[in-house]
Amino acid sequence: MFTRMLKLRLLNAVAPAYFFTATVATFILHFGFFMPTIFPNPDLSLQGSTTLHTALFLFLMFNALGNYVMTIRYPAESANETAIPVCSPHCSDKVDAHYLLNGRHFCKLCKKVILKRDHHCFFTGNCIGNKNMRYFIMFCIYTSCTCLYSLVLGVAFLTVEYSISFENPLTFLTLLPLSTGYFFMGTISGLQLFLVLMLYVWLGIGLVCAGFCCQQVLLVARGQTWCQMQRGQLVESCSPWRANLKDVFGTRWILGLILPVQTVEMGSDDSDPPKQD
Repeated sequence: MFTRMLKLRLLNAVAPAYFFTATVATFILHFGFFMPTIFPNPDLSLQGSTTLHTALFLFLMFNALGNYVMTIRYPAESANETAIPVCSPHCSDKVDAHYLLNGRHFCKLCKKVILKRDHHCFFTGNCIGNKNMRYFIMFCIYTSCTCLYSLVLGVAFLTVEYSISFENPLTFLTLLPLSTGYFFMGTISGLQLFLVLMLYVWLGIGLVCAGFCCQQVLLVARGQTWCQMQRGQLVESCSPWRANLKDVFGTRWILGLILPVQTVEMGSDDSDPPKQD
């Protein structure tokens, strides 16, 4: 138990550092290598394309980072409950959270009572619940779009700079092992190997975020949380799926799709004190 919690706390510290490192590397590669190489000395015919690609990248990155900040700024913790519950030896939640009644959880990593807890996100370092679920979903959407867009630009950069053809689907599958071998043979530089590694990082993060986003939207539409699924609780939501989505995304959801702004009124916490199982 102690070793498991130690690993989770370590992951809670390493994951945000990994996220910011990948973000800085993406910025440097985009403006330092991709754009100057793909659009060298753009004339009037290419100036519009350069501006469009730059604006699109900044828009995606701004929304990804903006919703990341909003997820942390509006935590799902309860402001009315500060007492730390004692987890009994027979508690079934022995990993990272202790279940309380009324849909509350005590997160052992955050050390706070969380309202309608869905899960603990290691990349943001806090729990996802009723107050920040919308920002977390939008963070996943824009992170996925940013990574997949960077992947496309990275492939274009390799095609222009190193004349690598990706017409054969096997080219991408064999790119990493071949590049690693060429690097140790001294044929390619460390920068080229790093770029190839980033292609796979972008692909992995992009697909994971896209899949995770679809799962979260489905749970929200059903009025359910990931914690409830883990506990085997089937929620019979009295509200239709449209009302459940509106409860999370708010009435100004269209504005929330293009800007990381608050679209849901933050109500007060439930004043009824929870009881332990």
